[in-house]
Amino acid sequence: DIARCYRLLIKELDLKMPVTDSIQCIARIASKIGIQEKTKRHAIKVLKLAQENEISAGKDPMGLAAAALYLSCVKNGEDKTQRDIAEAANVTEVTIRNRYKGLKDSQ
Repeated sequence: DIARCYRLLIKELDLKMPVTDSIQCIARIASKIGIQEKTKRHAIKVLKLAQENEISAGKDPMGLAAAALYLSCVKNGEDKTQRDIAEAANVTEVTIRNRYKGLKDSQ
């Protein structure tokens, strides 16, 4: 109900909401939990590939960024759990797992 009212206000007032870019979210999440620069760069590559393959369309940017960081941590041997990343990104571990599957398949 709240979401419906929100969309109605946006439409009626002709407001343009800024689109959050998942690549910008990576730095925010990574700085909260101390992820290495190498891992951040790999996560950005993963997200750019996902955008090219249109896997990211319609997905929550923060969830995508969190999953890309988790995938990059696993690949680079960085010891971060799904829970660590989920808490830093304010998403659920289930979201990370679901987005992780899609990102991993696109690699």
